[in-house]
Amino acid sequence: MSTPVIAPPTAGATALPIRPAAPVLPEGARITQLRIDGMTCGACATRIEQILGALRGVSAEVNYATGTATVVHPATVSAEVLIAVVEDAGYTAVPIPEPGPAAADGVDAAVAARLIVGSGRAVASAALAVPVLVLSLVPAVQFPFWQWVALALSLPVVLWGAWPVHRAAAAEVRRCTVSRDLLVSLGTGAALAWAVAAAITGGTAHVGAAAGITAIVLAGRCWEDRVRRRAGAEVRALTGLVPTQATLLGADGPVRVLPADQVAAGDLVYVADAERIPVDGLVVDGAALVDAGGLGGAPVPVQLESEVHAGGVVRGGELIVRASRAGAATRLARTIAQLRAALSRRSAAQRRADRVGTALVPIVLLLAAGTGAVWLVVGASVATAVGAAVAVLVATCPAAFGLATAMTVLAATGRAARVGALPGPRAWQSARRVDTVLLPKTGVLTSGEPEVVAVTIVEGADGVDGPGTALADVLAVAGAVEAAGAHPLARAITAYAAERVPFWPAVRDAAALPGGVSGETGARTVLVGSPAFVREHDAAVPDALEHAIADAAARAQTPVVVAWDGQARAVLALTDPVRPAATTAIARFRALGLEPVLVSGDAEGVAAAVAAEVGITRVLAEQRPEAKVELVRALRAEGHGVAVLGDGEHDAPVLAAADIAITLPSGAGCAAEGSPAQPDLGAAAEAIALSGRAGSALRTILAGAAGYHGVALPLAAAGLLPPVLAAAASVAASLAAADCALRLRRG
Repeated sequence: MSTPVIAPPTAGATALPIRPAAPVLPEGARITQLRIDGMTCGACATRIEQILGALRGVSAEVNYATGTATVVHPATVSAEVLIAVVEDAGYTAVPIPEPGPAAADGVDAAVAARLIVGSGRAVASAALAVPVLVLSLVPAVQFPFWQWVALALSLPVVLWGAWPVHRAAAAEVRRCTVSRDLLVSLGTGAALAWAVAAAITGGTAHVGAAAGITAIVLAGRCWEDRVRRRAGAEVRALTGLVPTQATLLGADGPVRVLPADQVAAGDLVYVADAERIPVDGLVVDGAALVDAGGLGGAPVPVQLESEVHAGGVVRGGELIVRASRAGAATRLARTIAQLRAALSRRSAAQRRADRVGTALVPIVLLLAAGTGAVWLVVGASVATAVGAAVAVLVATCPAAFGLATAMTVLAATGRAARVGALPGPRAWQSARRVDTVLLPKTGVLTSGEPEVVAVTIVEGADGVDGPGTALADVLAVAGAVEAAGAHPLARAITAYAAERVPFWPAVRDAAALPGGVSGETGARTVLVGSPAFVREHDAAVPDALEHAIADAAARAQTPVVVAWDGQARAVLALTDPVRPAATTAIARFRALGLEPVLVSGDAEGVAAAVAAEVGITRVLAEQRPEAKVELVRALRAEGHGVAVLGDGEHDAPVLAAADIAITLPSGAGCAAEGSPAQPDLGAAAEAIALSGRAGSALRTILAGAAGYHGVALPLAAAGLLPPVLAAAASVAASLAAADCALRLRRG
């Protein structure tokens, strides 16, 4: 005989927080992020990676578009050593501070200062180059010895204006490497030498080339810096949202201000109108609108018991918030950390583009030398040979490959972070073939806040401490063992038990296993998990509990079995309501040509009921984590492209196996820290659509860059593209590719 005990949970129950494990690094390793200045193309990023990687135990990822390096290094290698190595290669490096307004302002100020200096050089060079070009191209304004005047004006342009280029090129020569700087330096140097010769001999050909090329290249680089700055606007905006201070209310009323990362869970934080919320937590007093623009979404009204997140701005009121997480544990900080991680890894497309750009430079050097030699062999003048060789050098545009590709990923990643979902590094090149999206149930399609709605126990069996199974026994044991779990169901059971049983038995060797958890209480092994889980561990399930399991499944509830001593003792039925926006998001997936598939560890009846409610027709229930990985591999082997949604913590293997891995920063990972999960399926759909647009942009950029070089280099070698026009064409190609990348930011 069984006794159903219906006991709805008390409002306001909170789960015991279970912190996720820290990222696994080699023993004694550290991570240092550096801002790198002086890179001019993807080859620079590759070279810095190689230089840092030559240090023992050091590995680095350098992102040209963001101008940053993420370095993993042993404690014996200090940040000062890393900086010295980078600067010895001709670049500058400074450590990047932790996210926050100060960090964002510091990076932005450095970029702005570089733009001001670069713009000054470009404007001054252009002011001197224009009269040189007029003199060399308009015979009517030429006068005796005008070549000397042109040379006098060209010298400061080439030597001072392009000094950063020459300095970088010299560093490359010392290290036996090549990049765009070397091409420009050689091109302007050869053109200047020809201008000197023209002044001495009275020649007229290509006199203005040196000044014109330099001015155009400097102007183009300034514009590239501006475009890069615009592409990373979302990244800087998110970083700048991190509040630095919090106003605390004491128990007796006094107010004090302290750094936001020093707020403890349970502290009361006062947030005035127009201030940013410094912590994640629950509103305990006040009402207002909260503008969460930096995290995606429109302003929403909040009141008592509403959940709010760091970075949101209070509008039209004031709030008192009981903090649940602060500092690096907030949703905003996790989003920024995920964004930084995403940008610290170059995608395969970026690496290919950088390799192409790196290989292009020595090829062009040989082509330029061969062009000049061929023209001389066929009897052309030295002026013609020099002009063609210089045109080949300056027409080359490796940035059309590396810079624009990196900017595409930067703009797309920043926009994805804005909408609230971050695709993995394979997304940009894999989006075109994706036709299937796998969705978990708990915390994604459902609220992620399950509740215990019924407990069924077996009468007459032995309890933990004596004869008879009491409800208190079941809840105490289940709560104690599940406290070691991170799944939303575990948190719900722990919270339910904590409200009803004040004392729990001590638990040893608690372990999370596929399908449930186990632990030792006294001399007994306790199992809490799915019916299949307890059966696999040889626990007998009485008929009364079998009926309870069937009844729960029929009501679309999730049954959790509690067992010890080889015998199931109780069944807890939990329900997790479907998110209101889930149906709309599923329709959006279908509109994108994707088949949504529900993949769940729940029983068939529970998963099918949720799928029917949101409009999913294909359901795979009772799936273990390892089975999900095999499912992705099988689908890919059949020719399907697979997108997978997850939190990045509890489902890392299946995310790694997918073509597109969408990390929802506010998903189950937040729930594992004691916070209700708030994933946005609409954001996931937008991220997949954005991945498709980014992939299309990458293909367009690479095809356009290849087409440009296929046309420009032959024209330059044939003498049909004068050096100044060749430089202008190179800059135009780079900016056109960058504009293609920026369209992603504009939507």
